[in-house]
Amino acid sequence: MTSEQTPSSPIHDQLAELHREYSAIHDGEVATYIPELGKANPDWFGICVVTTNGGIYEVGDSRQEFTIQSLSKPFVYGLALEDHGRAEVLGKVGVEPTGDAFNSISLDPVTGCPRNPMINAGAIASTGLVEGFTDDARLRRILEMFAHYAGRELSIDPQVYASESATGHRNRAIGHMLRNFGILAGDPMPVVETYFQQCAILGHCRDLATMAATLANRGVNPLTGEQAIRGEYVESVLGVMGTCGMYDYAGEWLYEVGMPAKSGVAGGVIAVLPGQLGIGVFSPRLDSKGNSVRGIRVCSALSRRWDLHLFNRPGIGKAAIRLRLNGAEYNSSRIRPKAEAAALREHGEAIQIIQLQSNLVFATAEFIVRELTELNGLESVVLDFRHVLSVNESAGHLFHDILLRLHAAGVTVVFTGVEKATSFRRLMRARLGARFEELFRTFEELDPALQWCEDRLLARLLPDLPDTSIAVTQYALLDGLSREEVAVVQSFFERRTYQPGETIIRAGEPARELFLLSRGLVSVYLPLENDAQKRLATFSPGMAFGEMAVIDRAPRSATILADTEVSCDLLSIARLTALGVTHPKIKIRLLENLSLDLCRKLRKANREIAQLV
Repeated sequence: MTSEQTPSSPIHDQLAELHREYSAIHDGEVATYIPELGKANPDWFGICVVTTNGGIYEVGDSRQEFTIQSLSKPFVYGLALEDHGRAEVLGKVGVEPTGDAFNSISLDPVTGCPRNPMINAGAIASTGLVEGFTDDARLRRILEMFAHYAGRELSIDPQVYASESATGHRNRAIGHMLRNFGILAGDPMPVVETYFQQCAILGHCRDLATMAATLANRGVNPLTGEQAIRGEYVESVLGVMGTCGMYDYAGEWLYEVGMPAKSGVAGGVIAVLPGQLGIGVFSPRLDSKGNSVRGIRVCSALSRRWDLHLFNRPGIGKAAIRLRLNGAEYNSSRIRPKAEAAALREHGEAIQIIQLQSNLVFATAEFIVRELTELNGLESVVLDFRHVLSVNESAGHLFHDILLRLHAAGVTVVFTGVEKATSFRRLMRARLGARFEELFRTFEELDPALQWCEDRLLARLLPDLPDTSIAVTQYALLDGLSREEVAVVQSFFERRTYQPGETIIRAGEPARELFLLSRGLVSVYLPLENDAQKRLATFSPGMAFGEMAVIDRAPRSATILADTEVSCDLLSIARLTALGVTHPKIKIRLLENLSLDLCRKLRKANREIAQLV
C-alpha cells in the first residue's frame, strides 16, 4: 500500500476485491512474437485508478515496470496533431476502424494512407510526423511528452528494443510501403527504429492510470498540473481510442465497457472516462486478439460497478444553477439607511445573483447563458463560481460571449470565486486582451460583490443623498423624541473619531458602551480560526452598534473596524443608567427603539435565510 492511499477507502477496497477475484483467472498466453516479452511473469497483475482531482488508488503489482508497446500509439498520435494540426495529419493517417489485426498492412488502396493510428502502419506514420531535426531529437521529444503524461521521466528497455528491432521485419516492410505512397519522406528505417524505441518505453500501472487521467483531465496531469497535450486535441486522441484502440475487439469493448481505451501486447490496458478518471491495468496474459484478459475483465467490472459507461451519463442543464436570487430579496451585509433599503426593495430586481455549481460544459453553460439573455431590466449580474468544479473551453467561450453582449447592453457582469478556475481566467484574459481588467470584474466572496452592485444601483436611484455625515437628530435610536428630549440625550454622549482600519470594538473585550455612527462606515467581523475573520455586516451613518452591551452586558462577540474615517457618539451603560434616573421615559423610548431595530435586523435575516433554504 502506498502513502497516497487511505486504508479505509471503499475505492481501494473494491479494487482489492477485483484483484483477488481476477487473480484466479489464468486464461490467455504471454506474447512471445517479441522474444523478450515472453520472459514476463504471467502472474503479474496490477490495477490503478487516478481521478482528475488527484486521487490515486492502486493494488497488486502496480509498480512492476513493463514496456508500453502499442499503448504509446495514441500519445504519439496526439504529439503529431500538435505539430501539424488535424487537417495535415488526416492527410497522412485516417481514423477509420479496420477490424484487422494490429500488425495488418491496412492501407487505403487509393491514397496509401494507413486506416487509423492505432494499427502499426498508422502508428509508424504518426511517429514520422513528430517534429525533430534529427532522429535523436524526435525520440527526446517523445520521451519528454511521456514524462509530462506520467509525471516522471520514463526510459527505454534496451533488451526489449533490441528484440523488437531484431524481429520487426514486418514493420520494416510497412515502413517501405509508407515511403512508396509518400506517407513517409526519405529513408523510412530511422522512423521505424524510433517506433521500436517508443514501444520499448518502460512504465508501470500507476504511470498508465496517470497518463489516462491526464487525457480525462483535458490534457493536464492531475498530479503535477503540467500540460501534456493541448486540450483541443484530446478529443481527437480519445476518438480514435474509442473506435480503434482495442484492435478488432474495439466495437465490442465500446458496447460493453463504454470508455476510450488502448491495450498493448505486454499486457497493459488504459481506459479513460473524460472529466472523471483514468484506469491502468497490467496483466501479461493475452487473449487471441492481443488484449490483456484480466485487463478487459477489470475494466468491464469497474464500468458496471461505478457506472462509467460514456453513453450513460446523467442529464445536465438546470442542475448547473445552484441558486438564483435578486437584489430585492437578498442583500449584502451592509445595513442600509431607510431610504436606501426601500430603494433596494423596490428596484433590487435589477441585480441578479446566480450561484453556479458542478462541472460547466457546453450544455450547462448554454442553459445559464440562455437564462441571462431572457432576463429584462438588468443592471448587474453576479455569477458566483464558488461551487463550480471545472469550466471547460466551450463553456468559457460562452461566458466570454455573454459578457460582451451584456456589456454592450449596459449590464455589468461580476464574477466571484474564480480564483481557482485558472484555465477559465487564462481564457478570458486571452479573449478580452486589453479589456480584461475593465470587463472581467472579480471578487473573492459574494458579499462584497453584491454590495458593489447595490452601491452602483443606489448611486443612480438616489443621486441627491447627503454625504456620509448626519446630524444627531437623524439617529434611528432617537426616533420619536422631541427636540428637547434629543438635547437631553445628547448631553450624555461622548464624541470619538477613528481612522480607517482602526479597531473600534474588539471581540472578547468587556462591553461598556453603545455606539451611534455619525460619519463614515464601519464593518462587523466574526473571528475565525487561524486569525481569519468573516464580515457579518457594514453599518452606515445613523445606525447603532454594540447595542448588545445594553441588553446582556456580555463580552463583545465580534470585532468592529472603521472602513473610512469615522465619528461616533458613545452612550456608556453607566450614563444610560443615569439617564434612566433623571428621565425614565426617555430611557424607555431608547430601549423600545433598540428593540425595534433588532426586530428589523432579525426579519431581514429570516427573509434572506428563507431564500437560501
